[in-house]
Amino acid sequence: MSTKSVARPTYAVVLHLPYARRTFAAALLGRLSYGIVPLSVMLAVTRATGSYAVAGTAMALFGGTSVFLSPARAALIDRYGPRRALVPMAAAYAALLGLLTALVWRPGAVPPFLVGAVTAAAGACTLPLGPTMRAVWGQLIQDRALLQRAYSLDGVAEELLFVSGPLIVGVLVGFAPPTAGIVFGTCLMAAGTAGFVRSPAVRAAGHAGREPRGRRAAAPRGALRGVLRPVLAAAGVGLALGAVDLVVVAFAGQRHYGDDAVAWTLAALSAGSAAGGLLNGAVAWRAPARARLPLTVAGLAPALLGAALAPGLGTLALALAAAGFFVAPALTTAYLTADEAAAPEARVRAGAWVNTGVNAGSTAGAAGAGVLLGGLSTALCFTAAAAAALLTALVTAWGAAHTDRESQEAVPAA
Repeated sequence: MSTKSVARPTYAVVLHLPYARRTFAAALLGRLSYGIVPLSVMLAVTRATGSYAVAGTAMALFGGTSVFLSPARAALIDRYGPRRALVPMAAAYAALLGLLTALVWRPGAVPPFLVGAVTAAAGACTLPLGPTMRAVWGQLIQDRALLQRAYSLDGVAEELLFVSGPLIVGVLVGFAPPTAGIVFGTCLMAAGTAGFVRSPAVRAAGHAGREPRGRRAAAPRGALRGVLRPVLAAAGVGLALGAVDLVVVAFAGQRHYGDDAVAWTLAALSAGSAAGGLLNGAVAWRAPARARLPLTVAGLAPALLGAALAPGLGTLALALAAAGFFVAPALTTAYLTADEAAAPEARVRAGAWVNTGVNAGSTAGAAGAGVLLGGLSTALCFTAAAAAALLTALVTAWGAAHTDRESQEAVPAA
């Protein structure tokens, strides 16, 4: 079922692999809920409790358990296979979101501690469909150029899902309560997961990733060796993006633009990311992913410096589109580097750690920007984001050089 080499690797070849379209479509259907459920939960909790503080705390708990327990959930998939791990995880996730929906269905006296506990538990059960799908790509495809295209296609599709999710919520709340968004997102996750685990490609990947009990117990010690560099790179990209989102809001507010202006300015960042991801996947790179990784992260820096110099929202949107051009390539390359570094039985965990790096970096970037905006101009805040990207690129490049030196020293002289 795997492909070892193709004469001309293209996106069409990726989608014509056995069961690829069926499996990918099911994974995307489930992953669409990532852009729907969090916003719906925030709106529903706010409406039910009448407190932004409770809603903010609930979302922090949901996001925290979802992000930081992602590697633990991925370890279950590596150990037991996607079918045995995802089905009970999906059942628990759906049950907890159902309980939360019942709690916040009507405005009233909802115990805040109960809302927080249920949202935290639901976040802990969030399914890692993204890392699992990338692990399936790795099982389907052995040709590195074709795998790069698969990862690029996956990354661009996920970017579009996160953009379209809030738009769907906006339509839903126009004629239904916010809890309808929770129910809809839960149904998407359940349907997508059911289709995903029933795919023959997922069944084959699960069997291929399972090792005898003795080997599986001994594997974790070195299974994730070398994953730290791509995780740090992803965290640096997330840090810059988290800061940019808040600084754009401040930039627009200081110049008396409306919220719609913020939306289309950030949409330019997403559009640039999608274009960059598709182009990155279409190029037949000669340099390995680990060598390209610091260069893609470094590309963010000059674009963000351009954002610092932008006099108005139009030029800021152009600068952010240029910055976005490096986002998807940087993250795709980080996933490829992690996949190359991890042992076969730890591929889902490797992808989950990169995901965790992005999300943790984004949270830290937003928090840091909030502090900086209290005493610095938006131009200096954009400059700080650029400096963070450049520092990340330098650290990643140093790590690559150090790893290459160790590899050369490990080879015995002829």
